[in-house]
Amino acid sequence: MTTIPVERLADLFVEIADTLVDDFDVIDFLHVVTVRTAALVGGSTVGLVLADQHQQLRFMAASNEATKMLELFQLQNDEGPCLECFRTGDPVLNADLHDQDTPWPRFAAHATGQGFRTVHAFPMRLRSEVIGALNLFGNDEWHLAEADAHVFQALADAATIGLMQERAVRRAEVLAEQLQSALNSRIVIEQAKGALAQIRGIDVDLAFEVLRAHARATNQRLSDLAARVVKDPAGIQGLSQS
Repeated sequence: MTTIPVERLADLFVEIADTLVDDFDVIDFLHVVTVRTAALVGGSTVGLVLADQHQQLRFMAASNEATKMLELFQLQNDEGPCLECFRTGDPVLNADLHDQDTPWPRFAAHATGQGFRTVHAFPMRLRSEVIGALNLFGNDEWHLAEADAHVFQALADAATIGLMQERAVRRAEVLAEQLQSALNSRIVIEQAKGALAQIRGIDVDLAFEVLRAHARATNQRLSDLAARVVKDPAGIQGLSQS
């Protein structure tokens, strides 16, 4: 039996389903997946990576900035649980980063230095093709029961369905184009986060929440707003004021 509260789990699947509308915001959707998944289990953080058209993993979303940096470390050093999960198509479960026999010594040393202890990774699959990975990091010895592992794999599958739900995505070439567009949007959003954080004197996590809130309040796509912020960081009314 799963140890995850049933009510919170049901709410998460409902929220994911509610985003599956025409022309939904991919970046915002993936951010919601990471934040809500992390909230299911206290003391955990979540990151999500996707493959580009060259089958290279790219960072897409994280529940906080520390996890984003951890994901980037994996990708830059070509070592870590998310890469193993992506390459094998199998989940990585209950990996103790303090284990001296870890298959990712550089990543483990870096992650434990940041206060992490346990990691789990779940493949994001489109039929037989793996398009990314959903990664969970804990700051203590966090053992996932089999039932809970099935729940998190279901969340990874739901996120994959969300990415694939647009009717225009019929062929692999179109899929690659969609993912590349999302990756390009991610770069602009990172630039906008940094610009807004500098202007308002806040950290980048809060800057991202300000961007998301403003995009929703003004009915804009997050990537469109980010592009405007990068072009003129101080000129977006309601964003530059502290």
